[in-house]
Amino acid sequence: MATVSARARQIGDFLRARRAGLSPTDVSLPESGSPRRVPGLRREEVAHLAAISVDYLTRLEQGRVAASTAVIATLGVALRLGHDDRTYLSRLLRPTTGAATRSAPSEIRPALRRLLDQLSETPALLLGNRMDILAWNECATALYLDFEALPLEQRNYVWLLFTHPAMRALHLEWEHDARSCVAALRMESSRSPEDPQLEALVDRLSTHSRDFARWWAEHRVSSATYGSKQYRHPLVGRLALDCDLWGGSEDDGQRLMVLTAESGTPSADALRLLTSWDRTVPAP
Repeated sequence: MATVSARARQIGDFLRARRAGLSPTDVSLPESGSPRRVPGLRREEVAHLAAISVDYLTRLEQGRVAASTAVIATLGVALRLGHDDRTYLSRLLRPTTGAATRSAPSEIRPALRRLLDQLSETPALLLGNRMDILAWNECATALYLDFEALPLEQRNYVWLLFTHPAMRALHLEWEHDARSCVAALRMESSRSPEDPQLEALVDRLSTHSRDFARWWAEHRVSSATYGSKQYRHPLVGRLALDCDLWGGSEDDGQRLMVLTAESGTPSADALRLLTSWDRTVPAP
């Protein structure tokens, strides 16, 4: 019963956040003219659009009832939910099994380890299901930092992005990248909503960073597997890199993050210089 309630609370929080982010004009409703105590749509308006009772929507948002797939579908239409939002909700609606609540294994397949090592001019990280940094190559060390020197509990991509000064300074578009990272972590959380290690990570980040706490509460989700990143590295200057995530099996939750530069560009030259740097010489 506790597991169902935990999922119901997450669904309710998500729906409430989406309701708060919409105005009547967003869903083709006329303005009532009376002032709104809180931003967003009223429960009555969402219930009308979804053809459900206000009482049921209230209990759903409060985590007091479990939502059916059919109700979530109608609410998805009413709240103008996108593909990622619907995927997130559908995962939360899946029945919990013993395997679903266990942490994903962190064993690294030998073939993946070889692939990382053979990417001689391409920074690459192997991320786990909580965006833990499980493995990396020398190019990633040259671009980011020495992950080996970090305590094991700090080897997490989101944690470093919000807490490590060098990691934060590297990102020219830090807020954009950080918000995207929070949305990706939120999406990852739907795979195992009762993961105690994920809950501990979120608690630590929320305590450390007001930005993280605010963006986590927005319940934005993203399953993007590619994009671009703008860096300013202390040794080679600006880098415009393409970022691609290659997924493994659904069971282990591992993904390979690879950063590349278009051939013939200044970023490609800078990346080549950076990854060939003699790292036995102290960097300025």
